[in-house]
Amino acid sequence: MRHFATLLLAAAAIVLPAAAQEISYSNSQPLTLPRDTFFGMAAGVATDSKGHVFVYTRNGDPTITLGGSRAFAHGGSSLYEFDANGKYIRQIGKLAYGFLAAQQVRVDNSDHIWVVDRYSSMVMKLDPQGRVVMLLGRKPESVDVPSAPDTGRGTPPGSGQQSDLFQSPADVAWDSRGNIFVADGIGNARIAKFTPDGVFVKSWGSRGMSDSQFQTAHGVAVDAGGNVYVADRGNKRIQVFDNDGNFKSSITTGGDPEAICISPGAHQYLYSSNSNPQDDLDKGGEIYKLELSGTVVGKFGQAGKGPKDFGSVNAIDCRNPNALYVAEAGNWRVTKVDLH
Repeated sequence: MRHFATLLLAAAAIVLPAAAQEISYSNSQPLTLPRDTFFGMAAGVATDSKGHVFVYTRNGDPTITLGGSRAFAHGGSSLYEFDANGKYIRQIGKLAYGFLAAQQVRVDNSDHIWVVDRYSSMVMKLDPQGRVVMLLGRKPESVDVPSAPDTGRGTPPGSGQQSDLFQSPADVAWDSRGNIFVADGIGNARIAKFTPDGVFVKSWGSRGMSDSQFQTAHGVAVDAGGNVYVADRGNKRIQVFDNDGNFKSSITTGGDPEAICISPGAHQYLYSSNSNPQDDLDKGGEIYKLELSGTVVGKFGQAGKGPKDFGSVNAIDCRNPNALYVAEAGNWRVTKVDLH
């Protein structure tokens, strides 16, 4: 019996992950807003090819108007642009019809700005000048037949409709051919794929713990090979799929990821935020730097409210893999993190 117990302990020691190396870092809050303007809940941050920084944040005054049997809402969130030195440039899309509750902002390789809004359930593509050029999803008051509630019979819970109707989308990404992937992962629990022209192709996922299921599909990123990475918040993993949604692997070395990002370049890195849970703001909080295989390069940070802490990280921009921008929904700020 003693020999058997020794073997069990040895086996357990083999599967236990090694402690991640601490990465030295410094951070700052370089973005300067106009007087009497504040970020509110900073939900999304992204940079473009010029180094300009875009922040999508919940800081407005939502307005609701009753029309017939439905309520029409607008306002509630703001999209700001800053130059590479952090100087405020402009507000984009003030009082836009789809800007209700900021969830994410991304910038593609052509400097188009993609805004993901949780309450309007829309993904909005803007050109570099800030004009709307494509809309995915529809606001609730524009949906003629609301989706049926999940019953557990027939359609799996969280799988949504095989269409462009979202329920609280969380993130957006693209592959090298321009195909669009939307993490429709808060109200639903799926990934939706679209052509570069915005035509719905397919979706995959439902709510659960098995492969190809998600507790919350909170983030999405695509590598140079077209593989799709999904932050499965609540299941403490990042699931990896091929470009058609076929399951490939599961990465469990990045904590319980809320935000993920894949850096560009010949050697790509995967960043994953082990964001603190909503019921314990002092737990977790670190950000992991990973190889695409899931091998941990290192980690940095911790939960907290201090200048070098992170509070409910909702977005990471890693266009420069050693100079990250982090949107902290819990600490109402955007932080620039320089890795050493």
